[in-house]
Formats: sequence, structure tokens, C-alpha cells
Amino acid sequence: MNKDVIKRLLKYLNKNIVSLVITFVLAIASVMLTIYVPILFGNAIDLIIDKDNVNFDNLNVILFNIFIIILIIAILQWIMMMVNNNVAYRMTKQLRFESFNKIQKLPLKYLDAHSHGELVSVIINDVDQFTEGLLLGLTQAFSSVITIVGTICFMLYYNWIIALVVIFVTPLSLFVSKFIASKTYTMFKAQSELRAVQTGFIDEMVSNLKVVEAYNHEQENINRFEEINNELEICSLKATFFSSLTNPCTRFVNSVVYALVALVGALFVINPINTALSLTVGSLTSFLSYANQYTKPFNEISSVITELQNAFACAKRVFDFIDEEEEISDKNNSVLIDVVGNVSLEHVYFSYRDDQKLIEDFNLVVKPGMKVAIVGPTGCGKTTLINLLMRFYEPDSGYITIDGVPIREMKRADVRKLFGM
Repeated sequence: MNKDVIKRLLKYLNKNIVSLVITFVLAIASVMLTIYVPILFGNAIDLIIDKDNVNFDNLNVILFNIFIIILIIAILQWIMMMVNNNVAYRMTKQLRFESFNKIQKLPLKYLDAHSHGELVSVIINDVDQFTEGLLLGLTQAFSSVITIVGTICFMLYYNWIIALVVIFVTPLSLFVSKFIASKTYTMFKAQSELRAVQTGFIDEMVSNLKVVEAYNHEQENINRFEEINNELEICSLKATFFSSLTNPCTRFVNSVVYALVALVGALFVINPINTALSLTVGSLTSFLSYANQYTKPFNEISSVITELQNAFACAKRVFDFIDEEEEISDKNNSVLIDVVGNVSLEHVYFSYRDDQKLIEDFNLVVKPGMKVAIVGPTGCGKTTLINLLMRFYEPDSGYITIDGVPIREMKRADVRKLFGM
């Protein structure tokens, strides 16, 4: 997992610190009330355990208290989800604004080297999956940790021997979760990248459909799309397969814990070692409920880890895009000129890619009033020459001057005002 990505995430989370604190407080209150409910159920069971000796008055009071607590838990969780959604949408808005703002500042060479569909995929799909996965994952992870700590405390209070049995089996579940998580991050990252390639290819084909049909390129495009689609299918299946292992594997461990608690707890009910460790049937019921509550978060944490791996993979792509090198800024002391119309290109070298040469040692002088036609086959550099004149690209070396002033000494806006295009 990339540490730089996590540092960037913390900066965004700090902007929503108040909402996150509210979320965590609500999570603590909700979890503690949830942990308290099994105690009430255990007390209720103890009131009806003896034949012809049911205390209905106290039983009704306990059941009413349980109803009120469950209602409060539901309200707290609803408020928590509302706060989470608010934070998620604010982060989505911020990231999309930064990404769109970045597009306005990127050099054309970057936009030419990356398909439009890929950029759309980063700004729409990756931002969505990142914010939703991160916030839901963090809240669920926090609630799970509180549940684990709370249930351990209650179990230690009731019977420390059974609590230790539960605690000693726990590392097995953690080991399984960590093993699966290490596999899923790489796969989700590859899945996100392939999805962007597919989106870019679809966008390119739809926007250039007339050209595709004019050159009878339909079958080649179908074959290419099938290749991308097959790669995405294989990658997605692998990611889904490993992430889906989490639940059944941890559930198996949880079932073992539950069975051990039931076995040891039943022995304490029948024949306790001493009075302090004795359990009633109601207490055992509470203990079994705690065993479920204790092991359930490990399932959730495992799922959360998978969700966070996907979120981090998407976050890295978004941050990489936001961190792309921007177009070189205009100089503060830019030159203003009264245009006469002398345009000169001196020993200009330029190529879009280092391994493909295009314009080499190009020289041209155009005087005011002259009409010059640039003629040549596709790919020879006609449009590139115009892009260089308008400063959409910068020459690798050499100079382009207007009335003797290099255009790199002028503001781009001033240069472009001089041309009709």
C-alpha cells in the first residue's frame, strides 16, 4: 500500500474533521448500546428459566427497554450514514473540481498521449469508488474495532477463561484477512487501469464512428475490444475471487470460536470451577451473543480491507492525475510588441515522443504580406508547425520569433491574439 496515498488521504479527511468526529462518536454510542442488548436478553432468559416461575412484570420492563435501545441504535446509525454521505459527496466534489481544473492546465502533449475516455474514467469512476469505499470502509472499520474491544471487556467481566479461549483463536482470522488483502490490492489496481483503457477505447470509437466505417475498420475494432474485454474479465474475476474468499474463510474461524464458547460455557453452567466463574443459562446466552458480535467484525474488517484496497488503487490513479506536470507558466516579465508581421523559425527541433523524430533543424522566414503554403503528406508536421506557432507545444530546441521577439518571452494569450486560425 502506498504511504504517499495515505498521507494525501489524511489531508482530505482533515478538511472534514468535524463530520468525522461526529461519525466516530455516533459509532461508539451505537456499538456500546448494541453490546448492552445481550445483557438484557440474558436477564430476560433467566426470568423464564424455571417452570411455573416466570416474572412477567420484570420481563415486560426488560423487553420494553430492549425495544427502546434498538430504536435508538437505528436512529444513531441513520444519522451516521447521513453524515458519511455528506462527507463523501463533499470529497467527490472537491476531487472532481481539482481534476477538472488540472485538465485546464495540462499541456496538450499529455491530452494527446492519453485517451479522453481514460481521463473521464479517472474523474468519474475512480473518484466515485475511492470516496465511497474509503468513507464506508473507515466507518465500518472503526465500528468493528470498538465492537471487538467492547465485547472483550464484557466477556472478561463475565468469565475470563472463556474470554481467553476466544482471544487465542482470533489471530487465525487476522492472518487469513491479511493474506487475502495482500493479493487483492494489485488485482483491483489492474482492474481499474483496464477499465480506463476500455472506457477510452469505447469513447474513441463512438466519437470517430464515421472514420471507422469509411475505412471498413469495424472488425478490427471488434477484435481489439474483445481483447480488452477478455483481459478485464480475467482480471475482474481474479480480484472478485480473492476478495470473495474473505467472508467464508473468516466465517469458518468464527464458527470454531462460537462452538468453543458454547462447549466451555455449557461446562461452566453444569459444573463451575468456582462461584466467581459460574454462569447461568441467561449469562451463557449473552456470552454466545458476544462471541457472535466479537467474531462478526473480523468478517467486516476483512471485507473493509478489500474495499479499502480498491479505494486506494483508485485514489492512486486520481492523485497521479492531479499531480501531473502542468503547462509551463508564462513569465512575469512577458514582452508586449507592436506587430509588424515578421515570423521566423530558427533551427527548430520537435518530436512528440523521444523515440520518434519529427521536425529536425527546421528554418523558415515569413515576411509581412507573404502567403506561404505548407504542403505535405499526413504526419509530416503541418499541424504540428501551427501548434508550435500558437504555443500549444514548445520546441525541444531552437527559436520561433515574431518581429525578432521569441514567442516564449511572450504570454500565450498575447501570442494567440496575433493569429487567425
